[in-house]
Amino acid sequence: MLSSKRLQFRKMVVSDIEKYHSWRNDLDVMKTTSPSLDLYSLDETRHFVENIILNSTSSKSYIIEDREGNTAIGVTSLINIDTKNRNAECIIDIGEKEFWGKGYGTEALKLLLEYAFLELNLHRVSLRVFSLNERAIHIYNKLGFTKEGVMRENLYRNGKWHDIIIMGVLKKEFMSKQ
Repeated sequence: MLSSKRLQFRKMVVSDIEKYHSWRNDLDVMKTTSPSLDLYSLDETRHFVENIILNSTSSKSYIIEDREGNTAIGVTSLINIDTKNRNAECIIDIGEKEFWGKGYGTEALKLLLEYAFLELNLHRVSLRVFSLNERAIHIYNKLGFTKEGVMRENLYRNGKWHDIIIMGVLKKEFMSKQ
């Protein structure tokens, strides 16, 4: 099990589906991470978790837990893992709002990157972030990510167009920040 001072990761299991479903249907949680902002039925979420998350051969997904209370607070994943070229894309969502703005996202992403670089021996990790998500961009920069590209006006929110920014970090860049 992966753990840090305040957090631990564990593999997502079928019993997590209802909690994940509540995050997936909370527009406050998804407005900065989900392009579609669709609402999903429990059956749709169950199908997604069972077929995409749990049975994927090219991703590793974890429930983020607060160690103090063993409370599930979010989810993080390495997806599109390419072992030949040693790269992957990462995703993180803190679903429990009372944990927002307290450094849990930074701590969880740092733990995921340590795992990616030191255990999986990846060379590069990338991500996509909406330009309106300034808090996340700040965290990613702090952890060593560099802006690599922009999908201009690719997201429509609240009557305005926003960019989707592609960022990446190399193992040596992340390690030099630690």
